[in-house]
Amino acid sequence: MKRLTLAAATAALFAAGGATSAQAQQTFYPQPYIGGSAMFWEVNPDKGPARDSVGLRLDGGMQFNEYFAVEGHLGTGGSDGSAELDYLIGGYAKGILPLAPEVRLYGLVGVTEVDFDMDRDSGFSYGAGAEFDVAPNFSVGADYMRYLDKSAGTFDAASVGVRYRF
Repeated sequence: MKRLTLAAATAALFAAGGATSAQAQQTFYPQPYIGGSAMFWEVNPDKGPARDSVGLRLDGGMQFNEYFAVEGHLGTGGSDGSAELDYLIGGYAKGILPLAPEVRLYGLVGVTEVDFDMDRDSGFSYGAGAEFDVAPNFSVGADYMRYLDKSAGTFDAASVGVRYRF
């Protein structure tokens, strides 16, 4: 888990250091967006060793104002030999805290279904992240999600990626 947290923190710091001040522009809402990320996931079962790998995640959503959006995630890929992520799919409410015109923190809450080659489960999900504009409609960011938290174990992912706002 330390590796996931370290990867997300390093990516966020790198993105913040490389972020340039985006040109001031008028934003019209609702505003759709789409993105892609490398997803560093970990399954930590209550019984047995933790398993982790790297997959891909697509996300997209609609931002309704400066503070609220709805977002969906679709992820797949990654295998450590004993577990293979077939897919994850989820929908989330997204609260946004603008720190500056080009920097935002956000929190996500919603529901996710996760399908491994050995099991499928769904449940409540939550997470947090940061996003930095590097051009008027283009941003980089990182987040950490707890996709599943069940009595049998947890499924977490740290993601680093890019996003385009239309």
